[in-house]
Amino acid sequence: MSYANDMPSTAVTSALASELRVSLMRVTRRLRLERSDEGLTLTQLAVLGTLDRHGAMTLGELAAHEKVQPPSMTRTTAALEERGLVTRVGDPTDRRQVHVQISVAGLTLLGDDRKRREAWLAGRLERLTADERAVLHSVVPLLDRLAQS
Repeated sequence: MSYANDMPSTAVTSALASELRVSLMRVTRRLRLERSDEGLTLTQLAVLGTLDRHGAMTLGELAAHEKVQPPSMTRTTAALEERGLVTRVGDPTDRRQVHVQISVAGLTLLGDDRKRREAWLAGRLERLTADERAVLHSVVPLLDRLAQS
């Protein structure tokens, strides 16, 4: 039975959703195993990544971006600051505001972590044919669209 010809559209979508969810979870789980063993939580790594991509942010902005409550973000950034991975800087125009930014040590740790996981994934991609890699390459924009909420 082929999905496109023999199944109702909603059944095809449901089956694809199930298969895609399982496959993405397996890849994500495997990538997590390649994380550096620095004792950071996934939330802490996500905060470092956000600060790297988007620059300095207030705790409120960072909490909203990561979809957590401000008190949780305060604890997360305090732990990162204690390890020297982020720094706090005052807002030049509003002295009541404090921004959190990634430090050089944070950038180094994040870069090393990304390299390790990308090297693992690149090794797995090398096992695929050129046509299979081309298919995956064409899917990346679609996965990005699915991830946007």
